[in-house]
This record gives sequence, structure tokens and C-alpha cells, in this order.
Amino acid sequence: MPYVNIQVTREGVTSEQKARLIKGATDLLVEVLGKNPMTTFVVIDEVEMESWGIGGLPVEQFRAKDPVSLK
Repeated sequence: MPYVNIQVTREGVTSEQKARLIKGATDLLVEVLGKNPMTTFVVIDEVEMESWGIGGLPVEQFRAKDPVSLK
């Protein structure tokens, strides 16, 4: 019974994108580990920007400091 938790910053992730993430994670577990998709759980948590940090900084400050960083 696999459980996958995907956390992203709250920046307008669409329902379609979430559905694709759920399907992709499930398909990967089926393909790689032979897991049953009916017992595979995928949860997506959206985290407020001020609650996410990178390199000791809130993500918005980190991005401002390093504009090439991933969003």
C-alpha cells in the first residue's frame, strides 16, 4: 500500500496538473515496483510561500537572491 506525498508551493497548481501528478506517480509505482494502483495513495499538499524555505531563506527571498533558481 504505497503512500506518496507531493508538496508544492501554493502558486496556482491547476486541477489538471494535480491529476497528472497523481496519475504519473501511480503509474511509476506500478511500472517500477509492480504495485496495485487501487491501493496506491497520492496526496498533494500546497504549502504557503511563507512556510517554505530554501538555503535558510523563505522561498520568495531565495528566488529574489537567485533569479535562476527553480520555481
